[in-house]
Amino acid sequence: MRVTVFRDTEAAEGPRPVTRAPKNGDNLAPALAASAIEILARLIAFDTTSSATNLALIEYVENYLAGHGVVARRINNADGSKANLLATIGPAEARGLVLSGHTDVVPVEGQPWSRDPFTLVEDQGRLYGRGTADMKSFIALALAAVPYLTPRKMTRPVHLAFSYDEEIGCLGAPDLINALVAEGHRPAAAIVGEPTEMAIINSHKGIHLYEVVVTGREAHSSLVHEGVSANMIAIDILSVLGRIAESERTGHRNARFDPPWSTLTVGTIHGGTAANILARECRFTFDLRTVPDREADAVLAPFWVAVETARTRLKAEGAETGVEVNPIAQVPPLRREEDGSAEQLAAMLCEEAAPAGAVSYGAEAGQFQIAGISTVICGPGSIVQAHRPDEYIEIAQIEAGARFMSRLIAMTHAA
Repeated sequence: MRVTVFRDTEAAEGPRPVTRAPKNGDNLAPALAASAIEILARLIAFDTTSSATNLALIEYVENYLAGHGVVARRINNADGSKANLLATIGPAEARGLVLSGHTDVVPVEGQPWSRDPFTLVEDQGRLYGRGTADMKSFIALALAAVPYLTPRKMTRPVHLAFSYDEEIGCLGAPDLINALVAEGHRPAAAIVGEPTEMAIINSHKGIHLYEVVVTGREAHSSLVHEGVSANMIAIDILSVLGRIAESERTGHRNARFDPPWSTLTVGTIHGGTAANILARECRFTFDLRTVPDREADAVLAPFWVAVETARTRLKAEGAETGVEVNPIAQVPPLRREEDGSAEQLAAMLCEEAAPAGAVSYGAEAGQFQIAGISTVICGPGSIVQAHRPDEYIEIAQIEAGARFMSRLIAMTHAA
């Protein structure tokens, strides 16, 4: 067994200069892959769990880009604790390509990791660490391409768009995309590098996350006429959500997806303080994932009726009672485009011309698309490895991604 540990000893500094490789096509790929792994080690060393800041990683990327003469712009969140990063390489006035990735990762707490999740480890052809598959490897490949893009005159620009808080509802990308458009850029295509094993994905489901808060009135459980149980009201609403989930499973299918229907799941429920007290409050969250040909408003119509019924019932119990529905995240689906420029471009850069597929997870791709930018998902690694303990990416996937990037480099300099 061969184990190599990559430790981040100089996280604030950029990677060492890349040895120049020949300037045409796949000949760049070996050096590009080696550089990407070196950059990946540094990216993994930053704990960018969504509950924490990503600013140290953003500063590292800024410094790296500045070392190659590329100016990057931060787009901060409301309190300045996190930031998107946007950089353009090449002629800004031409129609170019967006390479997009999210910098945040999911938590490692409670997972049985066998190694430090924030130290990149190579073991038998795999690179282990939180974010290796989802999705710092794509960011590392994009950054590894920078030294090959900047020295020569480019015919079209490459926009690097790195976001925050994708994992908790694609919260950062809208401001990032708005900044890109506001600067006057008109990208011909965007490639979102979520892990697809370098297959092209032209559709993903929409995401609709809600928190529901039911407020009743406490009383002794033997005196139900003196109070109202928030838990009992919540059960009525939850039963409607259950019926919606079953209706979607049996009545509305899209065979491109797995599972081939819009799914609705209740993620958390918290209510009450003791068995003999009518619950004053019950909170629950639910997650609706819609196939592109199903609108969330249509799916949730019975839920909104149930909420209004509960509000009417509670209104008679007093002003302190009620039902609140708080949206947590609303992410549009990625819809298959007829003759989409992003899909055509990705097919030119990929190794196999397989038909584009669809995925059931949500991503920022739909947000780029609704901004008028043709978009696909295509990136190294497998979604099967994402979010798990001992997350890893095959080195072969890094190499495939490097070949993709080397063709992109050649394309941006083509006459």
